[in-house]
Amino acid sequence: MNSVTVKIRLSTIKDVQNFVEIVRQFEGDIDLASGRYVVDAKSIMGIFSLDLMSPITLTAYAESCDKLMEEIKAYIVD
Repeated sequence: MNSVTVKIRLSTIKDVQNFVEIVRQFEGDIDLASGRYVVDAKSIMGIFSLDLMSPITLTAYAESCDKLMEEIKAYIVD
């Protein structure tokens, strides 16, 4: 099982909807963290409970982390 951590930005409601559609296709746990809050990246309601004004930390625990990173590259920030 691989894990990878990146910073992402979800600026609009559409971004959140598209992002959730992508991550729901992947097996394994994908978490988003903002400050001390951690939510399931596959949960739209969970994502909206985070502070989306700044980048949030995505941590994925999945076999296909490389494919996931490719799919969400539009949301990854440096």
